[in-house]
This record gives sequence, structure tokens and C-alpha cells, in this order.
Amino acid sequence: MKWVNPPVAFMMHAGVPLMLEANLHFPGLHDGDRSRVALEAYPGLWARRVLGARSYKSDSAAKQTAERFIARKDLLHALVWGHDDLPVRLQLSSAQQDAVLADASGDSLDAVVCMMQAAWAEQQHAQGHPLYGLPDNMDPLEGWILNA
Repeated sequence: MKWVNPPVAFMMHAGVPLMLEANLHFPGLHDGDRSRVALEAYPGLWARRVLGARSYKSDSAAKQTAERFIARKDLLHALVWGHDDLPVRLQLSSAQQDAVLADASGDSLDAVVCMMQAAWAEQQHAQGHPLYGLPDNMDPLEGWILNA
């Protein structure tokens, strides 16, 4: 999939005032510039669907274990080969896979999951969903996380 103006997906609480000032479009919440779409992604939500209670990351070097590495591998495998809860597939080179897996903080993998959630949303929009796959009955104060 190639985007000219892809949706932006990241933790909303940190940048909402700046995004509103920049007139980004929040589907179902704020009508801004529709060529610049902002969506909320939460990688941990989808990761738990794949991994259950297994942890895949830690900022503490002492907690960067083989078990967490295997969990990152399992999560990346689900992104590459598909999963019922996120029906888009990731294509990476071997070097890119190695780099994502080597980041024991999980930041790289979190970014990839957010990107995949944004790709899912763009697919939904391309298929005619005006809210990028978000539910029509969103709470206007709470919003909604992609693929929740």
C-alpha cells in the first residue's frame, strides 16, 4: 500500500493540542483538514490479543530476557503472517526484522504495530468507511482507539 498522505497514528494525549492547532481531521470527533487524518493507536492492546499476558518489552536491561525476545518474535510473526484481529500483513526485509526484534525496549515493535493499525484504518476508509473503521457511536469526549 502506498500513501500520499497517510493517516497519523500515535498516542493522542501527548499531542492533541498541537494537532488541533494544525487542523488535523479526527474522524467522528473533529472536522479538520481531511487530507491530514489523526487516529489513536495503542499497540499494547493488540499485542495482548496475540500474546495474552506475556510481556515483549522492558526498559530495564535486567528484564530484557529471552522470554521477552520470543514474545517479540511471536508478535512480529503475527504481523507478517496475519491475525484475525488485524487483517493486514507486514512486509519486512530480514535486516528490518532483526532490527525490530533486537530493540528490547519494544519501541520499534510498538511503532510497527501502530503503523499496521493505521494501515488497517486506511483500508477501512478505502472500502468506504467514513470513520476509518471506528464505530459510529464513539463517545465524543473519550474517542476510540483503532482496532479496539
